[in-house]
Amino acid sequence: MKIYTKTGDKGLTSLIGGTRVPKYDLRIEAYGTVDELNSYIGLIRDQEITAHDKEILKQIQDRLFTIGASLAADPERSKMVIPDLHTEDIDLLEQEMDSMDAQLPPLRHFILPGGDNTISFCHIARCVCRRAERLSVHLAEESKVDEKVNIYLNRLSDYLFVLSRKVANERNVPENEWIPRV
Repeated sequence: MKIYTKTGDKGLTSLIGGTRVPKYDLRIEAYGTVDELNSYIGLIRDQEITAHDKEILKQIQDRLFTIGASLAADPERSKMVIPDLHTEDIDLLEQEMDSMDAQLPPLRHFILPGGDNTISFCHIARCVCRRAERLSVHLAEESKVDEKVNIYLNRLSDYLFVLSRKVANERNVPENEWIPRV
């Protein structure tokens, strides 16, 4: 099987179900941003983090593929069985955040991104996740989107923030607190 098909050379692509849409279609933007997020999650997994965190991030990457497939399917025409998210997937993110939070000092200030590469990668992924969520919420106003997709993306951005704090704590990197100038 060849990687290139030449079917997108004129700026159109196919959704699952066969519908052809412009490559700038909101649905394409949404799942393309989820794909970008998945790449950043892979970058975080490639860092020196705990085996547990690597395993959770691998599960997250799997769920992001599920979300991508869901967003790539034409809700009107697709007959393909698409994997779906479960409430337990959202619960896992919440449980992981609770576990990490229990080891962290209370959050008293906004945190500026940075401190070391892994912390920064977590913040970049968090920002891309927020963009994916905004696009998915926008798409949900125009078309069918599983509500668990938006909930999952919302929790995932929070998870990535808490993960950045955990990494900073484990590495004894002081949090870069934002102290507003007044």
